[in-house]
Amino acid sequence: LKVAVLMLAFVGSAAWTPMAMSAESLSRRQMFKAASILAPIIAAPSIVRAKDLACPAGVNNCVEGYWKPPSGMSSSDAVASLKSVLEAYPQEGQASVDGGGWKLVEDTSSYLRLEFKSSGKGNFAKFLNGGKPFVDDLEIALDNNGAKFKSASRAGDSDFGVNGKRVEFIKKGLVSKGW
Repeated sequence: LKVAVLMLAFVGSAAWTPMAMSAESLSRRQMFKAASILAPIIAAPSIVRAKDLACPAGVNNCVEGYWKPPSGMSSSDAVASLKSVLEAYPQEGQASVDGGGWKLVEDTSSYLRLEFKSSGKGNFAKFLNGGKPFVDDLEIALDNNGAKFKSASRAGDSDFGVNGKRVEFIKKGLVSKGW
């Protein structure tokens, strides 16, 4: 944090030189100014991450897209509808996917992140991951028009269609609610 504040303070003022970039040389006013600029970024990391919900080019273990609620649905109703579909996802998984369950790990007004786990029982988990379940992340950035999502595996270069099956299951739930 101190490095970030110092860097921000340096960038924010042409009067500072690289030689004056020690915590001791910063005035209290300069520290508060830098902290006030940096605080929203630290307090709301979803603002930064929401822009980065794109799969890297050429990967086979990631899917992305956009879910749009029905026109006329309020933002709060859309979020409630989306959350109800996510909460209905079976903990025991579905279609041989996510046998290790899932959990909501981040929930802000504009960003959701869920972790899904494989059962850890398959040969790939046994031989390639030490018998531990594979973990995938589903990230959802909410805006006034809908929800941008990315579902990606943390490890490997292929997911054998797991992320696509997960997203398709959620999409069916949203379609049943008019999305």
